[in-house]
Amino acid sequence: QVQLVESGGGLVQAGGSLRLSCTASGRTVSRSAMGWFRQAPGKAREFVANFIGSTTIYYAASVKGRFTISRDNARNTLYLQMNSLKPDDTAVYYCAARTGTTGASVHTAPSFYDAWGQGTQVTVSS
Repeated sequence: QVQLVESGGGLVQAGGSLRLSCTASGRTVSRSAMGWFRQAPGKAREFVANFIGSTTIYYAASVKGRFTISRDNARNTLYLQMNSLKPDDTAVYYCAARTGTTGASVHTAPSFYDAWGQGTQVTVSS
């Protein structure tokens, strides 16, 4: 129903900034939540930030104050502005959307979402 494509990843030095984009395409469907997750090698996918509904925003404690999630509805695009990057931020970053009823109730869990992008690599060097 919907395809998500991330872009903007790359290599950046610690303390630098990067902006990720996620563009949605395909059939228009209701999206009750959209957000970002990340996954480092050998680790579980973890919540980063999301929108619930049109207004409510949540951030993981590890990124709060450094990352900002935003969206441009006219362009069907979700953004993640990442500032003061640390080596611990190194991971593949994924865009996710909830387009239907998944049955999950915890919005910070990957199972809450039913549409995912392919991921974009973010590497932060020291």
